[in-house]
Amino acid sequence: MSMIKNPILKGFNPDPSILRVGEDYYIATSTFEWFPGIQIHHSRDLVNWRLLCRPLTRKSQLDMRGNPDSGGIWAPCLSYSDGLFYLIYTDVKSHIGPFKDTHNYLVTAKQIEGPWSEPVYLNSSGFDPSLFHDDDNRKWLLNMVWDHRKGKNKFGGILLQEYDADQKRLTGPVYNIYQGTKLGLTEGPHVYKQNGYYYLMVAEGGTRYDHAVTIARGKTLTGPYETAPDSPLLTAAGHPDLPLQRAGHASLVETSTGEWYIAYLCGRPLRPMMRCTLGRETALQKVEWTEDGWLKLASGGHQPTLETPAPSLKPRPFSAQKAKDSFDSDTLNIHFQSLKVPPEEDWISLKKRPGYLSIRGRESFSSMHHQSLVARRVQAFRAQAETLIEYEPDNYQQMAGLVCYYNSRNYFYLHVTWDEKLGKCLKIMISDLGIYDEPLESPVKLEAQSRILLKADMAADKLQFWYAEAADEVKWQKIGPELDFSKLSDEYAESKIGPYLMDQGFTGAYVGLCAQDLSGHKKQADFDYFSYTEAEPESESVN
Repeated sequence: MSMIKNPILKGFNPDPSILRVGEDYYIATSTFEWFPGIQIHHSRDLVNWRLLCRPLTRKSQLDMRGNPDSGGIWAPCLSYSDGLFYLIYTDVKSHIGPFKDTHNYLVTAKQIEGPWSEPVYLNSSGFDPSLFHDDDNRKWLLNMVWDHRKGKNKFGGILLQEYDADQKRLTGPVYNIYQGTKLGLTEGPHVYKQNGYYYLMVAEGGTRYDHAVTIARGKTLTGPYETAPDSPLLTAAGHPDLPLQRAGHASLVETSTGEWYIAYLCGRPLRPMMRCTLGRETALQKVEWTEDGWLKLASGGHQPTLETPAPSLKPRPFSAQKAKDSFDSDTLNIHFQSLKVPPEEDWISLKKRPGYLSIRGRESFSSMHHQSLVARRVQAFRAQAETLIEYEPDNYQQMAGLVCYYNSRNYFYLHVTWDEKLGKCLKIMISDLGIYDEPLESPVKLEAQSRILLKADMAADKLQFWYAEAADEVKWQKIGPELDFSKLSDEYAESKIGPYLMDQGFTGAYVGLCAQDLSGHKKQADFDYFSYTEAEPESESVN
């Protein structure tokens, strides 16, 4: 029997919204503060997947300047009706403290790869919006509602309101159709119609280690909804030994062969610290309908598994991605993303110097507005990233190099800069929960006009930087101590003072290229290539 191996989308691909159109399967996932917004992966067999596109490519669709870490795109919903793809998303402007500023929008496209329309504003009452297309051609928006008031359930239930596609606005009364179970933190709603019932699938328990998938059903769309007697449908809660943890936030799809699957988010923690450097990933699990009209896992029980039976579809693999990008194209590699703003010609270019990626330095890592950084997800426990940089800084406020990045408070940065005594030199900068440090005893002096190779060796919870001078015979040298890569994780980023949440994260580790010029002169760094390679361990979780 052919099997699907989980996770199918590795490395920071959470909140999956799965859709079938004809023989094609698509999954949309959250991208948070990374631009362009929303990842869409494509498959023809549910086994093999490729990153196809990111629909939100313009500032007019997504303006994240000033958004906080782990703000931006939360939990998109992809659907199809009337010959159009519909994509619902939240742009989160704040999420720490009593309030959450969450603005929900809709874009459409005739083709999955676009062009996608300008956004239609929907509401701001909560996050995790989705669109349900009923068989009477009416359309309905769902989202969880946030209740900031003291003594109230912050996750105040699932709201439902009709969407008028002709007028491009919400209309009619707002219904609170479901308040969830004792697991709490009810969010991520999706509605499906089957067997004469409306089925409501929600996420509960929070997106950490108590996460779960709950099913309820009602005879009418507005309810009342009855929770499945054998709830939750899926969870890893209470089973810390399972390879897949944090299982929840699911969506449902029927294959062309009549088989059913849920796509859900999961995490593979490094043990024993239980930190997920790869972020929340996407897995698939086969489900079945019971005689009394409820969903159950085809494997039995309620636990996520590393494998699930594949549908009876012809295998349709995709060609492998090249490890090395020599920057010979005039468009940025699809795996690269920038922080908050588009990769525009005024700060990043593949044209100024053909065969190089040129980056002009702008603001610091602390900025929520204009960083000059492009990076890709780390998608394996053991991976290497390498580049060659040409850069001639004039002062210590100018820096460029190779960064391993989680957010503005947690990163490791190997960079070329300038020192009053040494001149051009190589340094390491780290930020640990916002605390700045430089772990080298002294910078490494570099010769002017030298071409420098930089490398990051990421192995489970360990990070080692390397450097070399570009020459016919490259001699790599370690630089700096072995660093704790597990700190680039949701679990480490979260902090509290007593019961009060002060910071939280929802993304995953990135590795990429960047430049800063705190003097404001926008000093340019040129990168000859970028390579990313993986060596996945035999085990799907690392102890």
